Amino acid sequence: MLLALDVHYKESYAKSVGVIFNATENVMKSSIVEIIDDVEDYVPGQFYRRELPCLLKVVEKVDLTTIDAILVDGHVYVDNDRNLGLGGYLYNALDGQIPIIGVAKRFFHNTEVVSKEIYKGQSKNPLYVSSIGMDLQDAMHVISQLHGEYRMPTLLKALDAITKEK
Repeated sequence: MLLALDVHYKESYAKSVGVIFNATENVMKSSIVEIIDDVEDYVPGQFYRRELPCLLKVVEKVDLTTIDAILVDGHVYVDNDRNLGLGGYLYNALDGQIPIIGVAKRFFHNTEVVSKEIYKGQSKNPLYVSSIGMDLQDAMHVISQLHGEYRMPTLLKALDAITKEK
């Protein structure tokens, strides 16, 4: 089972959502929604300080013994020197007990060693996959198995839609 996480920021709060699903099926098993009222301000270069507490509010509601990996909307590393991005900070916050797969829509300069492009469906635009606690090739395989005719896998699009609902 996989847990995919995302956060959407509203005017005065954040909505953090997790969906649990099997990588080989296109069916959401369950979802968790948390509203966070006291969200950190965004600080350039320290995005994780704002997002990580929101993700952890959802993670604490999940029995992680049933989860094989967590997918985050973003990068595990911000550069080839393995300086941590959101996914890496989440991995550390969970004491390295569960692999994290970063799925990003944008390329970070100087990350070609720690993230790889994957093309889904008929899209000419790649996703950028990174991982910690799991071999990058295995993470790429997980993402390649996710259902979807377009760039974003179907259940990740559904997750995004849930985060943006009122």
